Amino acid sequence: MNSPGSSRPRPAKPADGLAWVTGASSGIGRQVALDLARAGWTVVVTARRAEELAKLAAEGPAGKIIAAPADVTDAQAIDAAVHTAQTEAGRPIALALLNAGTYMTDSAERFDLAAFSAQVNVNLIGTANALAAVMPAMIARQSGQIAIVSSVAGYRGLPRAIAYSATKAALIAMSESLKFDLDHAGVMMNVVNPGFVKTPLTDRNDFPMPFLMSVEDASQRVVQGLARGGFEVCFPRRFAYILKTMRLLPYALYFPLVGRTTGKR
Repeated sequence: MNSPGSSRPRPAKPADGLAWVTGASSGIGRQVALDLARAGWTVVVTARRAEELAKLAAEGPAGKIIAAPADVTDAQAIDAAVHTAQTEAGRPIALALLNAGTYMTDSAERFDLAAFSAQVNVNLIGTANALAAVMPAMIARQSGQIAIVSSVAGYRGLPRAIAYSATKAALIAMSESLKFDLDHAGVMMNVVNPGFVKTPLTDRNDFPMPFLMSVEDASQRVVQGLARGGFEVCFPRRFAYILKTMRLLPYALYFPLVGRTTGKR
């Protein structure tokens, strides 16, 4: 084993072990799982809906997708699913894409504590549960890759996204903090910040979604970005960099600009 800090993090490859995708029953997670399997990975897929995971396994290359149903908010169930998948495959998880998340529009006028808590539990605590299931073994091996799916909505607080922006901002900060330690442990850390992608979650939106991408295009951006190994994978670039620029604006400019754009001022 290498001494601490001597193993330089690198992108994981299929020869290193399994890939694991949470939130794999629909949307970006489902498509990324398919694309990784088609690229030669054996992919463990996790979500609550076992029947959807079975359909996904049947759609992918034969024997390349392993269903491991579990709820990310249940730490014991997630740990057991990971342990069972690794034991049955006889290989460790080398790439973890922690993608499980949910989104409900909200506002101050219609603030719902139960809905807020649900988003925190899935988006933030669920990600922490998944981290706890795979990160210690990667650190012990001094190899592996972890990617947390956040959102460009985490760059700044956005209208009608009180809980969503809060949890996604927390995931970005979590990823940044983890990178300092994981760099020294030989484990690659990535954060994925998508813009609007056409999925069952965004199909609920009743407002314009600029630069809306297909889930197939989004998946390719994720897969290619993880293979390159840069810390952040963000897309579509134009939209992401507009929002990145807005992070630099003082509040006196930010609130009127976003308010006019979204009809909230």
